[in-house]
This record gives sequence, structure tokens and C-alpha cells, in this order.
Amino acid sequence: MADYLAVLTTTDAKEKAETLAASAVEKRLAACAQIDGPVTSVYRWEGKIETDAEWRVLYKTTAARFDELSTHIKAVHDYDTPEIIATPITGGSDEYLAWLDAETSS
Repeated sequence: MADYLAVLTTTDAKEKAETLAASAVEKRLAACAQIDGPVTSVYRWEGKIETDAEWRVLYKTTAARFDELSTHIKAVHDYDTPEIIATPITGGSDEYLAWLDAETSS
């Protein structure tokens, strides 16, 4: 796994996205979290095609903090199966990555 990750989740309300974002940053599980939305999600759930408005939360973190961030998202999230997708950050400015390290150190 790369040293740095962008981790994505979604939720069905702006306020929930704000809670997910702020609580992870407060605990230093992510250096920052960006919220965007609403986005339209189309998916199959329990045999039916669903269409819902959701808000995305994109966390920037280190690979070392991923397991704790994932556990935190599951604990705070109210979905039965929250989306948690990690994408490696393969490059970035030295200054930004140093800040990311500093902000996620315990």
C-alpha cells in the first residue's frame, strides 16, 4: 500500500458528512476531509435499484492510520454497509505530504 491515501465514504445528509469529517480530523485519523454533494447515487440494495442523494467525504490520511480511520467510519456511520474506498496517493508536494504526516501523528 502507498504511504498516503485518499479515503472515500458517502452518507445521506450534509450534517452527517460534517460529523464524519470533523470527528476523523479531530482524532487525527485524517489530516483533512473534504465534503461535496449532493451527488446522485444509483445502486442495487436488497434486490432493488435505488437512487438517492448523498454527500461524499474524501479524507487525506496515511496508510498507517487507515485501519483506525476505517474502524472510526464504521463506528460513526449509520449505514449497514458504509462505503470505504482507499485510493493510493502516488505523488504530492513534499510540503503537503509533510503536513499530512504531521497532522495524522498521534
